[in-house]
This record gives sequence, C-alpha cells and structure tokens, in this order.
Amino acid sequence: MNDDHASAPAAAPDAAEPGAAEPTGRIVLLTASHRVAPGLLSWSAWQTLHAADRVLCADAANPQLPYLREAGVEVEVAALDAHALVEACAGGRTVVILPSGEGDQRLTDGLARLAGSGRISMPDLELLPGSYDLPGARLLDLVQVMDRVRRACPWTSQQTHEGLAKYGIEEAYELVEAIEDGDRDALREELGDVLLQVVFHARIAEEGGEGEEDEPFSIDDVAGSLVDKLVHRHPHVFGDEVAHTPQDVAEIWQRTKAVEKRRESVTDGVPVGQPGLALAAKLAGRARAGGLDVPLPAGEGIGYELLALAARAEEAGTDPETALRAAARVYRDAIRAAEGVDPR
Repeated sequence: MNDDHASAPAAAPDAAEPGAAEPTGRIVLLTASHRVAPGLLSWSAWQTLHAADRVLCADAANPQLPYLREAGVEVEVAALDAHALVEACAGGRTVVILPSGEGDQRLTDGLARLAGSGRISMPDLELLPGSYDLPGARLLDLVQVMDRVRRACPWTSQQTHEGLAKYGIEEAYELVEAIEDGDRDALREELGDVLLQVVFHARIAEEGGEGEEDEPFSIDDVAGSLVDKLVHRHPHVFGDEVAHTPQDVAEIWQRTKAVEKRRESVTDGVPVGQPGLALAAKLAGRARAGGLDVPLPAGEGIGYELLALAARAEEAGTDPETALRAAARVYRDAIRAAEGVDPR
C-alpha cells in the first residue's frame, strides 16, 4: 500500500483521450463475524486488504487490527467521513473500511445520501464478507447470554439442578405436545425451551458442587461427550460397520451400548420414574431385544391389563404413550363438542 495516494492530487484524464472520465475507484466494506476468531479471514479478504491503497478503521479497539498489522497490512485509525472517503478513491484507488460498530451505519447513510444527490461521481461500493457464521454459531451467543444472566439475574443466580428438575419435565412434555399438534412455530419455541434447560444446567455445573466428587464441567464438556457418543454408536457412519436398514442400526446401537455400559441386566438404565405405559413398553422392548422369553406376570387388576397392552403395542411397533395420548385428545375434543365448545 502507498498512503501517498491519499494526499496526492487526483490524476488528470489521459491526454490521449480527451473527455475521458476519471476512474472513480472502489470502497470495500469488509465485514467479519464476531463469532469467528479475529484474524481468521477469507482468502479474498486478505487479497483485497493487501492490494488496497488504504485500509481505514474508526475503532482503535477493533479486534482485527493486531492480526492485520502482523500480516503487514497498514491500517489507519481515524474518524470516517463519507465526503473524505469518496475523495480518497479519486483516480481509481481502492479503500477498504473495517467494521467499527455504530459508526458503520452513519457512514453508509452518508454514502447513500451522496449517491442520491446526483451531484458527484460515486466510487463502486462493495460489501465483502471476511468471515462467515458456521452452522450452530448462534449457540455461542446463547452460552454468552446464559453466562451473563446467571451472574446478573437475582432469580437465575440462585437456581440449582434440583430446583430446575421440574422445568425439564414440563418443557419436554410441551415439546411433545407441539410435535403432536403439528405446530411448527410452537415446535421451534419448545425446542428452544428444552435447549435452555441444557445450557442452564451446564452453566450451573461450571460452578462445581460442595463434595469432592462434584467437579465442575461446562457446556463444552457436555457437547464433547455427546459427540464422542454419537461417533462411537454410529460405526456404520464413522467406522467399518455396515447397516442397510433401521433394524440393522438398532442392533448395532444396542450392541454398542451393551459394551459401553457393561450392564448386568437388560433392564439397567431404564428409568423407573417415567410414565407407566412408557416404562412397560421399554421393559418389554429390552426383553425382546435381549432374546429373553419372559412371560408377563399373571395378576388381576387394571395394572396388569395395561402392562399386557403396552407389551403388545411395543411388539407391534406402536408407542403406547403416543397412542393413548392421541386417543385421549380425541376424547377431549368429544367432551368439548358435547359442551358446545370449539374443540380446537
């Protein structure tokens, strides 16, 4: 780059071409995602920065500055004015503008007013993304917001795993309801509420516990464990196993989990606190998957009848909880209709 370009007078039109218009130059607004580490810019961004006649930034605290200077890009820190910027492009020069927060809008508004006036030849204006958000980038924002809320909110700062447990159950049921209703807007919202529970508990866990075994862990530890589990349990995707059908996948899944957990019984790991029909179906499914021919306990009463129905549903590939909820919803609508109330 040559800063002398900025102070030199504009070059006259080529004498060999009378009336030729002076090149108007180019203004490049370089954007960068705050969710990507500074200095990690695209190749086109680096090429443009090195080739520019001037690189300007109004914010001395811009996190990109140390990395650009280390790479040999000279950056001028100065207040940016639309008129001065257009003049700096005279003679076909290229000026790159680094983002500087609130001042960017004033600058772009000023350039728009100049362009709309029709009284001045405007340089080309280009928006160049220097870095992009990757899928999942907003999760970084979520972690930061949760951290601030945990520190600053009087209610949130006092919550514990035990105190939040009931909300996890409630949010899971509301998610199921949104799925069964086929409500896409509600589904998005309820997925967010379930995700909040995960992030909330992980943030609390960062603070550790009172016991020596209650070592702190973070959302990164949670995500890392999940990544390892998914990779390990999908050897047909990340390894040499072969699965052509969902049944093949289920067999690999159960076999892999059995090795991981080293369970003494196929019933190990089945939470008995879940709803009764779901519990009965899960136990029946574990027994069937384990090749165990265990007859259902004989007994009188509705509980044994429900157990038999749940086992039969599971064997037929039907989730009894879902089936019962669907029937209950029909019954609810019938009740509302009998009352003369809109069933929706």
